[in-house]
Amino acid sequence: MTWTTTTLRAALRADLVVALRARDRTAVSALRTTIAAIDNAEALPVDVAVPSTSGPVAGAVSGLGATEAVRRDLTSADLAALLTTQVEERRTAADEVERHGRDADAARLRREADVVTAYRDRA
Repeated sequence: MTWTTTTLRAALRADLVVALRARDRTAVSALRTTIAAIDNAEALPVDVAVPSTSGPVAGAVSGLGATEAVRRDLTSADLAALLTTQVEERRTAADEVERHGRDADAARLRREADVVTAYRDRA
């Protein structure tokens, strides 16, 4: 399956609801941070936004959709790379935490990585 931003976000949110109802803290954490990572990846740098110079306040935007920010369209390759990064970060953190003797935290991070891996493998 090739993910689009919309289909991946919908799948993550649907599974987040299931994880919340099941009180699965590990899955909830992994899903929330992955959704946030997608949102962050879609954000444009501040210097790219072009504010309006007309209106009562310079730089202000008014009208329908005034509070909506322009978002970047992520390709399926971007999403696959993002999911891979999420998995790698958790596994690296798990190794680091384990070296400091915190085996329970390392196991939790590895379970989170497994949750995200399921989406990466479907990409």
